[in-house]
Amino acid sequence: MIHNRLCSPKHHCHLSDTCPQIHSHLAMWCSRMALRRLQQVAVTPLNMAGGLTSKVQREMSTLPRVYITRQIPPEGLKILRESGQVQFELWDSDDVPVPRKELLQKVKGVAGLVCVLTEKIDTELLDAAGPNLKVLSTMSVGFDHLSLEELKKRGIRVGYTPDVLTDSVAELTVALLLTTSRRLVEATHEAKTGGWGTWRTLWLCGHELAGSTVGILGLGRIGVAIAERLAPFKVKKFIYADVAPRPELASVINAEYVSFDELAKQSDFLSVCCALTPETKEICNKDLFSKMKNTSIFINTSRGGVVNQEDLYEALSTGQIAGAGLDVTVPEPLPTSHPLFTLKNCVILPHIASASYATRNNMSALAANNLLLGLRGEPMIKELKL
Repeated sequence: MIHNRLCSPKHHCHLSDTCPQIHSHLAMWCSRMALRRLQQVAVTPLNMAGGLTSKVQREMSTLPRVYITRQIPPEGLKILRESGQVQFELWDSDDVPVPRKELLQKVKGVAGLVCVLTEKIDTELLDAAGPNLKVLSTMSVGFDHLSLEELKKRGIRVGYTPDVLTDSVAELTVALLLTTSRRLVEATHEAKTGGWGTWRTLWLCGHELAGSTVGILGLGRIGVAIAERLAPFKVKKFIYADVAPRPELASVINAEYVSFDELAKQSDFLSVCCALTPETKEICNKDLFSKMKNTSIFINTSRGGVVNQEDLYEALSTGQIAGAGLDVTVPEPLPTSHPLFTLKNCVILPHIASASYATRNNMSALAANNLLLGLRGEPMIKELKL
């Protein structure tokens, strides 16, 4: 058993049609198989020596130390615990991020670090960790919380978790788009609070996908997956803008490459899927919204920082665009007093795009495998090339 000390009460450790049922069971089976494959990647090779001998148990304290900044889903912890390769401590809470002061103390001397997007990995933290830190594994597809230049300068390898969350993010994006465009939150509120009176011809009317143009800002796997799910709604055309044409991905969904301005002008639904970089910071601003149709729906499931929220509020409150659905904001959580919450045509979710049991466990397993492979000096399953 790996050294894994018990946690204290203060939340820290010292340590289709024809049979829907068939399709449902098949989907569950596929998720389980994907998870098993991730488990086996590290668990099987790492146990080839025949498990933990008594000698290994006696020498546990010599194993590389790892700190985990959150109570990650169980599959990742299981992989680390059964690997026999590390001793780890974790901040044993899924509700409250580890306090910065505590984090700076706990990373001292560690060889590996597993983090989530709430932890800022910067010069201060890397200095606190010291030269023994060799591998950082983040349980996220985004990496704007990491100081990549500092990590590169120090020769620290970085693992991340793309691809495994593509389906769940695409599903949530479609759900958010439909919720926003068909005004479901408003409708639910009216039904609950007595606003549901006699049938009215234009009451709670929204905008439909059939015959529409869907624009994607930043065409990657997630953008393609979103388009694939929207296509059966009889979307007329898919367009996208990116730093350069991406013909291989675009051909999958028959999407047309357009300029940023044309993306704004043509899109009936605009889905933001780009990473947050210095170039994309607040790229969705007054200039973009001013070019959009007043019937357009704006959806962001990428990062909050790509949107100027003051400009978005102005566009929504003046009717410059019809509605917005956001799964990401700045800051997170967005204060309940924020003006965006006062708008009926703005749906805000608490960053749950990847929040399915299968996906979060897959992310956890991939983060654990990346860490272990990195510590062994082997290629990670998913590594950021710095």
